[in-house]
Amino acid sequence: MAKVNIKGPIISSDEKWIYDWFGIEATCAKDIEKAIDNANGEELEVIINSPGGYVDEGSEIYSLLKDYKGNTTGKIVGMAASAASVAAMGVDVLKISPTGRFMIHNASGVIQGDHRAMEHGSEILKECNKAISNAYALKTGLSEEKLLDLMNKETFMNAQKAKELGFVDEIMFDTSNRLFNNTNESGMLPPDVIEKIRNMKDEINLNPKKNTNTVDENSKEKEINKLKEKLAFKNKYVSSFLLCQKERVL
Repeated sequence: MAKVNIKGPIISSDEKWIYDWFGIEATCAKDIEKAIDNANGEELEVIINSPGGYVDEGSEIYSLLKDYKGNTTGKIVGMAASAASVAAMGVDVLKISPTGRFMIHNASGVIQGDHRAMEHGSEILKECNKAISNAYALKTGLSEEKLLDLMNKETFMNAQKAKELGFVDEIMFDTSNRLFNNTNESGMLPPDVIEKIRNMKDEINLNPKKNTNTVDENSKEKEINKLKEKLAFKNKYVSSFLLCQKERVL
């Protein structure tokens, strides 16, 4: 798997050498283009931690990633804000760290001149916002009106909110991403507990007994205590597992 970083500000390619000279981490479109060329169709992982930068460069990175023929996965390990949030929309699958942040807002710029220049500049920025919202809409399915409203408010999102609105597909390290058609009261074990038990099955001897009214209560208690000592589980999920086992025997 090939990897490329989108870290630091997103800048123009002709400014990159200046940042390199100062030893400041930054990303330009040529960095992504080079990584894509080197990947040569291989799966590409994009690590993102950027406050944003130039709109056009963010758009170019988005287009490069979107046009790549191989599979792409993005991981927001810190922040994906402003132009970086646009670039992030270019990957096939976007993940975010539980501590990550995602931010969208309006484009901004410096305008000089008389009132006509200001009015013209305002229209340019509005059209720029609509162009940016296209990338968000393709990812989230949200309406332009909803997206422009979020941008007007300069919306910061935590991992859960970004996933809820559809900007990201998964929260990293979250074993609950798998969907279940059941309620919490169903008694189903969390997926991570299932996996732990599966990995330790050689050490476990449950020897389940048939549920009858004549089962000795002391035997059941000893069986459960034996499991506790053998597995030495200390987290809350395993406590839930043992409780479910006890209730099942009862």
